[in-house]
Amino acid sequence: MTSWKSSKLTWFITGAASGFGLELTRLALSKGHNVIATSRNPTKVPDLVSEIEGKGGRWLTLDVDDPNGGSIIENSEAEGTNIDILVNNAGWSIHGPVESFPEEEVRRQMETVFFGPYRLIRAVVPYMRQRRRGLVINIGSGAGVGGRESMGVYAASKAAMDGRTRILAREIAPFNVRTLTVQLGGFDTNFTYALRLSSVPFPEDYIGGKTDEVANSLLGSNYKADGDHRKATKVIYDVAMGDGVGTGKENERVLPLGGDMCRLMDTVAEQIQHQMETFRDIGSNVYIDR
Repeated sequence: MTSWKSSKLTWFITGAASGFGLELTRLALSKGHNVIATSRNPTKVPDLVSEIEGKGGRWLTLDVDDPNGGSIIENSEAEGTNIDILVNNAGWSIHGPVESFPEEEVRRQMETVFFGPYRLIRAVVPYMRQRRRGLVINIGSGAGVGGRESMGVYAASKAAMDGRTRILAREIAPFNVRTLTVQLGGFDTNFTYALRLSSVPFPEDYIGGKTDEVANSLLGSNYKADGDHRKATKVIYDVAMGDGVGTGKENERVLPLGGDMCRLMDTVAEQIQHQMETFRDIGSNVYIDR
């Protein structure tokens, strides 16, 4: 895909009421792009809606859990608004021991992090494919790469999104449409204030242990991230547009952001290398004898 640095594009951004979604909305507008910002309940952030619409953007209501969520893309395209960049940013996380989550809570987490973005992808990719240009940005998490104790369900939902996107990227590459998975470490957003603990009390054996410690250390003000989400947002924008630090990196599919995320990626790479060194000969000799 050629650089978009001089193009005026239409961005569709979920979870625009705070954090990365809001900052990316502001940045894209400041660069002269069209932006459709969305959130579950715009009436809760009237000042932000006025700010964004005052700068030429649009703010629409979108609950990504809505089974008909993809219709918002269909409606925009039908009105003549061609979406060039979809940003799947909306999300939240639930924590607790893997063994004790009620299935309803697991499904609710998967609905927001996996099925909701998937509906938007299914809606927008056919248009991008037909136009032979487009970009799907998914905001991922270190949890999906190699998460900590208590993150099992959230990690599963993020890993599922990552796995789907890896295949999607290969399928749509021939049509000049690409994906970018942004793997985030800890940043100075209000994400941890939206973190929830499972409704089921932690089994006694976990109390005071690592699972309990990690879950509670991430709650609200207990967690002090050192990542600057404004700096990180500028990197996301540059890689998407092939500008600034993203020059020449337009075709990269995974963007790790945050020192903690980079260290985690290194650790995961080392673990994979260890697995291969340990089992390569064994794993390579399980064929049918001829």
